[in-house]
Amino acid sequence: MSDPAGMAPFVSDVATPRVRFGAGELACIGDEVDRLAAKRVLVISTRSAADAVDAVTPRLGQRLVEQIRGVAMHVPVEVVADAQQRAEGSGADLLLCIGGGSAIGLAKALALNMKLPIVAVPTTYAGSEMTDIWGRSEGDTKVTGRDRAVLPRVVVYDPLLTLDFPPELSATSGMNALAHCVEALYSPSATPVTSMYAHESIEALCSSLPRVIVDPHNVHYREGALFGACLAGWALNATTMGLHHKLCHVLGGFGLPHAGVHSVLLPYVVAWVSSAAPQVTEQLSVRHFAGTPPWLGLWELGRRLGTPSALTSVGYRADLEDEVVRHVLASPPESPRVITESAVRAILSDASVGAEPAAQA
Repeated sequence: MSDPAGMAPFVSDVATPRVRFGAGELACIGDEVDRLAAKRVLVISTRSAADAVDAVTPRLGQRLVEQIRGVAMHVPVEVVADAQQRAEGSGADLLLCIGGGSAIGLAKALALNMKLPIVAVPTTYAGSEMTDIWGRSEGDTKVTGRDRAVLPRVVVYDPLLTLDFPPELSATSGMNALAHCVEALYSPSATPVTSMYAHESIEALCSSLPRVIVDPHNVHYREGALFGACLAGWALNATTMGLHHKLCHVLGGFGLPHAGVHSVLLPYVVAWVSSAAPQVTEQLSVRHFAGTPPWLGLWELGRRLGTPSALTSVGYRADLEDEVVRHVLASPPESPRVITESAVRAILSDASVGAEPAAQA
């Protein structure tokens, strides 16, 4: 541990949800709804979470007034409009979202517009349930923002709900969470507290994800990955997003899958930013990748997990490059290294074919 006497001053101002974590915690949903004094619950779920919804329904009883089963990736504005009409028509006073990032994202969009509280039950490893970050897409553009109104009041992590989550989707979802951690470490707003959470998350995810792929029905491995996701979301919520997330959101506007894009891009953005943050780069190398440069460690982890290795494999086309560059440079994020057109083009070029990442001068 570093010497506290030599620690730089920092400010921490982060709101976090109430968290319930453990096998079987789904049974507490009725208690948490009562705790928030909710009487009319709208359930939003992904199709993959059908069993979890069926388990929750009897615990809600007459408080369940509406259900939206099946949501869309990247939260299209027309989906938000339809869901808001149903929420208003049902008189809902609480949103219960169950599933992956699409369900949580739709709940956040409604909370932003209607100021309704959210209880989240995640079944993937994206970690967005722990953040006040919202997003929605219209046409080829995805817009994101931050507002504490969208931060869930309660998050229930039950690893039993993830046992049937397909290994290949577990892998990309877990790489998504790793991206949150790595970018939190490189963030100009990082503090010793956020970095502690990020490192703990990386350790949990790097240990658990390969085991989840081999033995997907092992609850202990699933528990480790879910714990890593929780910490990853916490770290992201307490820091600013950088070039990696900006690129993922821009590409999401063109319909590319969020977790898959995270999986591909992460090593290339880390290779680019590393020279501007040598201390973080060394910490990542020594603590998590046995001395290997972190961009190679992440790239090799992706190969072990079987995640997509090239942007072209998740729907990217070369003719999108100019538009992606334009979107990024129109509103560049905070970054320890100056973001240039040539840098964005180089990252996209290497990532599009899955070339082995290398540090960029």
